[in-house]
Amino acid sequence: MVKAVTLQNIDAFAKKLTTLFSHKIVLLEGDLGAGKTTLVKAIFSALGAEDAVSSPTFGIANEVQLPAEIAYHLDLYRINNSDELVQFGFEEYLYNGGFCFIEWPKIAMAYIPELHHTIRIETVDAHTRKITFT
Repeated sequence: MVKAVTLQNIDAFAKKLTTLFSHKIVLLEGDLGAGKTTLVKAIFSALGAEDAVSSPTFGIANEVQLPAEIAYHLDLYRINNSDELVQFGFEEYLYNGGFCFIEWPKIAMAYIPELHHTIRIETVDAHTRKITFT
């Protein structure tokens, strides 16, 4: 699925997107400032999260309580090598059975299971993003 999304329709888009999830691991790709964290916040809201969702850039991982499970939002931007992934327990987040949304996943591809979704966000202009979901 490919869709043009703005801040005005991101909540409706996120709600529709959640109906398409058949895997719990979701990778988010896109340039700095493309809107990865903004989309993850909208997805968590659509999944029923009551917690405030913030960017995990400095803490690397955030835990979010959903109605029936705990989900995770990881930001691997500051990770420099696979040893750092092991040190913070990356695989535990992947295989806990809950949703795991991962920004900047390239460094971790050796650990990512085959069954996952990828969301690619591209900037069209200041207000619009092209989002590709696979």
